Amino acid sequence: MKKQLLAISIGVALGTSPLSATAATSDASAERIMQELEALKQRVETLQGELEKERARNDQIEQKQADQAEQVAKAEEKAEASEPDINVGGAVRFNYTYNDANEGNDRGGDLAFDTFRLNFDGEINDVILSAEWRWYEYMSVIHHAWVGYEFTDDLMARAGIFQVPFGVLPYNSHNFYFSSLYYVGLEDNYDFGVGTTYTPGDWRFDLALLKNDERGGSSLESYSSNVVGYDYEDTAAIDDVDGARDSQTVNTLAARAEYDYKVSDQLTLKPGASVKYGQLDGASPGGDGDYYAAAAHLVADYDRWNLQLQYTDWEYDLDDSDAQFMNYGYYAGLYTGPLSAKAITANLAYTLPVEWGPVSSLTFYNDYSLIYDKNNDYEDTYMNVTGMAVAAGGLYTYFDIINGQNQPFVADGMTSDGGSNTIFNINVGYYF
Repeated sequence: MKKQLLAISIGVALGTSPLSATAATSDASAERIMQELEALKQRVETLQGELEKERARNDQIEQKQADQAEQVAKAEEKAEASEPDINVGGAVRFNYTYNDANEGNDRGGDLAFDTFRLNFDGEINDVILSAEWRWYEYMSVIHHAWVGYEFTDDLMARAGIFQVPFGVLPYNSHNFYFSSLYYVGLEDNYDFGVGTTYTPGDWRFDLALLKNDERGGSSLESYSSNVVGYDYEDTAAIDDVDGARDSQTVNTLAARAEYDYKVSDQLTLKPGASVKYGQLDGASPGGDGDYYAAAAHLVADYDRWNLQLQYTDWEYDLDDSDAQFMNYGYYAGLYTGPLSAKAITANLAYTLPVEWGPVSSLTFYNDYSLIYDKNNDYEDTYMNVTGMAVAAGGLYTYFDIINGQNQPFVADGMTSDGGSNTIFNINVGYYF
């Protein structure tokens, strides 16, 4: 107030209006305020721009961090996927045998080590792997070794040593001795090649191109029964597979079809057919030729019952017209079989679940094999196995009574005219 009075007094003294001086002062103050506001506005705009830039930088950093985290996650996932996921298992088995034709039966039979085996199964980067090696007292052999890939849920391919798709699978028997077809290479046989399995709906189709057996026809030491030669008389004329009359199966095409028909909740039928055709190759021209095998089969499951039926027909056509029988090598031995024959197998089993301490199930079975209509009028081969399998934790034990005629491991060979023998066999295996 004093300053305003002073300004008025000065204005009066100078002859100016006091109101004019006051107005001039107000205009100057307003202009200064406007300038300050404009400067403040520009500062705010500058700060807003810097803030937007900072936000953009933060967004870029966050996005980069997210991308890096995603890359790390993918790398970890890829690393986990590439790590071998292989399961290692195996078995140790012992065998007790009492043979009524063996002089050793005076000591109450024989107890011996049977097998030690290792299994490797799993996946690496979606590639399926499976292998098994077996050790016996008298040999160590490969059982199977293959790699596979599932292209779709119902299409798989494999390459290596795998089970030949033929007949009732995986086994045309329930007992430890298999059926008679095993001893002529027509049950649980493994060869080297490539194959596919296609399972659309209730169907299963198998197709395999097999180059040769797992040992290339070069050894008697094998798990599978493999053709190693042929001969003229009812005695093996060669002690090994390097003789003049050797022969082996090569370039075999095997095909199998099966339909899974669910009749009811309790009854399932699996009718099917199998065929294979291939070449015979020998060191001499006489060992060359071709062969075929065909089978019609049925598996029926009713509640706890299992029925396996199969009819099989086969023939080896050698260039050597004097040939009378084939030589097979398996389990380090040389055995004979007919050039041509027919066979019938009929197997019935019943599985009873129990709770007896560690015992979880008992399987009772009777497996019957008949090989007939052989070339050269050889006597029929038959084998009947009545037995029981006991599952108890990791233990699986077979109790078998085997009666057979002209049956390898039981009573002479398939091209002999021997009598019948009976064997009582117990095989105890621990599987891990």
